[in-house]
Amino acid sequence: MGNILQISCDVGAMFNRCPDCALGKAAYITDLKDNVVALTTELEQLIAAKNDVMTRVLNAEHQHKMKRLNQVQLWLSRVETLKTEVDELMGRDGGSQEIDKLCLGGYCSRNCKSSYKFGRKVVKRLRDVKALKGEAVFQEVAVPDPESVADERPTEPTVVGLQSQLEQVWRCLVQEPAAGIIGLYGMGGVGKTTLLTQINNKFVDNPKDFDYVIWVVVSKDLQLEKIQETIGKKIGLCNDSWKNKSLEEKAQDIFETLSKKKFALLLDDLWERVDLKKVGVPLPSSSNSPKNSAVVFTTRFVDVCGGMEARRMFKVACLSDGDAWELFREKVGEETIESHHSIPELAQTVAKECDGLPLALITIGRAMAYKKTPEEWRYAIEVLRRSASEFAGLGKEVYPLLKFSYDCLPNDAIRSCFLYCCLYPEDYIIYKRDLIDCWICEGFLDAAKFGTQNQGYHIVTTLVRACLLEEVEDDQVKMHDVIRDMALWITCEIEKEKEGFLVYAGSGLTEAPADVRGWEMVRRLSLMTNSIENLPIVPTCPRLLTLFLNDIKLRTITGGFFQSMPCLTVLKMSDNETLQQLPMGISKLVSLQLLDISKTSVQELPEELKALVNLKCLNLDWARELFEVPQQLLSNFSRLRVLRMFGIGIRPFFRAICFKYENVVEDLLGLKYLEVLDISFRSFKAYQTFLSSQKLRSSTKALMLDEFDREESIDVADLADLEQLNTLYFRSCDWSGGLKIDCKDMVQKSRQPYVFRSLEEVTVDSCRNLKHLTFLVFAPNLKSISVRYCDHMEEIISAGEFDDIPEMTGIISSPLAKLQRLRLERLRNLKSIYWKPLPLPRLKELEFRGCDSLKKLPLDSNSANGRRILIRGNEDWWRRLQWEDEATQNACVLVSVFS
Repeated sequence: MGNILQISCDVGAMFNRCPDCALGKAAYITDLKDNVVALTTELEQLIAAKNDVMTRVLNAEHQHKMKRLNQVQLWLSRVETLKTEVDELMGRDGGSQEIDKLCLGGYCSRNCKSSYKFGRKVVKRLRDVKALKGEAVFQEVAVPDPESVADERPTEPTVVGLQSQLEQVWRCLVQEPAAGIIGLYGMGGVGKTTLLTQINNKFVDNPKDFDYVIWVVVSKDLQLEKIQETIGKKIGLCNDSWKNKSLEEKAQDIFETLSKKKFALLLDDLWERVDLKKVGVPLPSSSNSPKNSAVVFTTRFVDVCGGMEARRMFKVACLSDGDAWELFREKVGEETIESHHSIPELAQTVAKECDGLPLALITIGRAMAYKKTPEEWRYAIEVLRRSASEFAGLGKEVYPLLKFSYDCLPNDAIRSCFLYCCLYPEDYIIYKRDLIDCWICEGFLDAAKFGTQNQGYHIVTTLVRACLLEEVEDDQVKMHDVIRDMALWITCEIEKEKEGFLVYAGSGLTEAPADVRGWEMVRRLSLMTNSIENLPIVPTCPRLLTLFLNDIKLRTITGGFFQSMPCLTVLKMSDNETLQQLPMGISKLVSLQLLDISKTSVQELPEELKALVNLKCLNLDWARELFEVPQQLLSNFSRLRVLRMFGIGIRPFFRAICFKYENVVEDLLGLKYLEVLDISFRSFKAYQTFLSSQKLRSSTKALMLDEFDREESIDVADLADLEQLNTLYFRSCDWSGGLKIDCKDMVQKSRQPYVFRSLEEVTVDSCRNLKHLTFLVFAPNLKSISVRYCDHMEEIISAGEFDDIPEMTGIISSPLAKLQRLRLERLRNLKSIYWKPLPLPRLKELEFRGCDSLKKLPLDSNSANGRRILIRGNEDWWRRLQWEDEATQNACVLVSVFS
């Protein structure tokens, strides 16, 4: 009949082997293959989602300096953990081993217990993966870092009378809807910048959901590119490629970033309307601007408020009599006020003469702080009243009050030193030493005395204490713009015939002023910080003493330019990197006492310069392409007091051949008036000649050893008695023996624990064989250390160098106490800076690039001294750091940089 297929199946045995099937959980086995495939697919999609989120996070952190949200970080961590769990579950074979155990078409397993357990885990992981994938919807992945919303700016406590205005403006910023564009206007010196600074600083502790608070100093010389650069730095756009973009391209980048963020743009000192659209700033009142963004600016002119379309305007007025008296009393001091029974009444009269102007109250109050006789106060009242009655307009309201501090300066020489500062552009940072060099050569200082540099620094301090100059750093000052205006007013109105100033500094010129005839009566002329590439004119300047041509992008000067300047004493042509040759006519300047061609591309000094026998100051610093200085040229300048030749000829194709031979140093030995020497050496023989001269050693303030290539080492103890040495630079010195640092020998030679008392700045660049810089502990006033490209550097300060030197106990307990900046770059073998935590109360900046072996910093919670320490470095390196404790880590903040 038909074929019969007989299948024998032991059902009882089967159910004994699959007890879970009988319990209704057979799906863990029957769906195992599909679940494994689904788990693999879902996990791939989850990882893709995770990568997308991570890309957004990194973009926000690196480009926009933002901080990832905690919920995003938690989700990323959970994804990583779950992926690890799935990988462990699936094994190397991706679960195929368990699938191979299935039988009966996948409805059963040869090892039901194993397949059941595996299948149940697969289902659980599948459920977890789907759940995490569903959570991967983040509208925002990062928020502005609270540390970087606003940068705190130094300021004095808010004047009592300005406190109410501060609160008014603050409410306009944080209310809904915000005022948008806010203008603060008022006369110079009334406190507008102080008010804006206080607003900025309120954001530090009260971000109020703002993403960026951006401070920009605009000033009279309006340059949109500078505004863009400041904004770009704050919002993370300002890299090298971005700097090369056009104004329009930068504007588009700024717009795209700020249109998605809530920002406050603080513009200080507007003299005219700023076209925010050209800068790239979304107008707060437009639909393209984030809700409640704001622009706040200060100006002296109410018309600017109209031009800026300010929705709210606040006039920053002078103080009431009561508030003015409190401010004045504070600046004079109780000791002086109570020093005589007549002074309180006289002081109130002086305060009233200031008419509530904060800058005048502060300036004159400080000037009167130690006047403790009624006669001095009565004289002050007479001077204020007499000056105030002589001038109309602005002079009647402001400048006579400020001029009082000028009148109170000890002598005419110091007054001339002060007026000299107005030759520099507005908001310009002036190096004290450059200013003093000019003063010496102008004859303001006592040339008969040796030590005119010290006298110069004393005058700088006098002007700072009189509030006529502001100290920026220890070596830098600037002039408040109102004070500068007052100084210009004095030179034009009060001392017009005597001083004869003509100042075009920072005025945007692209060629020399047309009215060259107007130079005939001028004594001091400043064209600096402009864009005047060529000077083809031949002016007649019989009275000209000072000429500033620095930083004007100068390329060429006609040979006859200097022929009618017989009295020229100071000539500054520095910061013109496009200037490659000096004009032959410069030899006509026989009265010249200062020649500054630092930071130019001048390649040789012509023999004709020997005619400049009256030179007192020659500045060649960082003339990187200078390769020829004729023999006996320097010795011809017998009156030279200041010679700066630091970092010259260091470009690869321009080697300063003159410094390969000792005759250059021999040229200097005869300069009997030399006070200041900044010098570079490439020849060991010249270096030895230098060391043998006590005269040169005692004059040296900056020393560079450049490309020393010797088999033996250089003994740093040879520099121990350079008492004036401020700056030390080792560059490309490949000593096979390294730098000899014998601490015991140094102590014995100097007979004192601290050797380099004047040393403030040390740079070590590309010295491959150096292993440590332990000699730095002998520099108690060191402020800046920069070390880069030293392949063998293992320690900055080595503990092993102090064995058996009992005199060192006090030194090594707290070295580097005045250190402000430490920059280490490409030190691949560096493992230690110092072997234990250091108190660093003045530390401002730490930067590390390419120091991957450095695992621990010499910091603890006491190092911060209650401050946050900003550390620039790479994130990977940062994650590997070992911290003294959690408090130390919390006190430090990474500012990420790319290695």
